[in-house]
Amino acid sequence: MPKRLPGPERCRRKFLRFFPGGFIDETYIDWERSYKQKAHERWAQELDREEFGSLLSNNEFSEIAKRAVAIESRTNLLFSFEKIALRDGVKSPDGAMAFAEGLYAFLHAPGNAQTKFEQWVAVLADLPRIQTRVLTWPVTTVFGFIAQPEDHIFLKPMVTKAAAAAYGFDFSYRSRPNWETYRSLLDFAARVGRDMRDLYPKDMIDTQGFIWVQGSDEYD
Repeated sequence: MPKRLPGPERCRRKFLRFFPGGFIDETYIDWERSYKQKAHERWAQELDREEFGSLLSNNEFSEIAKRAVAIESRTNLLFSFEKIALRDGVKSPDGAMAFAEGLYAFLHAPGNAQTKFEQWVAVLADLPRIQTRVLTWPVTTVFGFIAQPEDHIFLKPMVTKAAAAAYGFDFSYRSRPNWETYRSLLDFAARVGRDMRDLYPKDMIDTQGFIWVQGSDEYD
């Protein structure tokens, strides 16, 4: 009976079965990296720290929310109901202000990462709700991932839980966004980055792409 491979090696082989060139594979770039990279580049053009801060100081809260939502809308990272809930949540002046100030603090304010994350969760939890809730894991993590993929990663719960199980990583998951789960996800991403360093992942876009391949039905 053939020896069962450890989780990381099985996951590596699965990834390379689809993308033999690893993270520089042309198909991988086309399918998994390119559109996320373009969203990041657009963010850097339209909402980098200087521009974001300037808009904030001029009370251009609705403009900030409009730009952020528009950048995300060109990706398939959020489900349609999450996109609708987000647009509804920032439609009012109060919602746009809370979103803009909260997102700037999360991305750029000094301070403890846990505190900033928990404050961002609180902002999303309090946004106006028309039909469905704004506070989901994908909405909570998408803007950090787009804006700062060197530091932040995107969480799709079902896919990530399946990927962690396949990898053999003890992912500490709870359905309501919380720091313990996000910290565990960052630890998982760091582990993947170390284990796959010979494939030269550039940032969390590649780490998230690797995780997606392990847990998504698209890659069965």
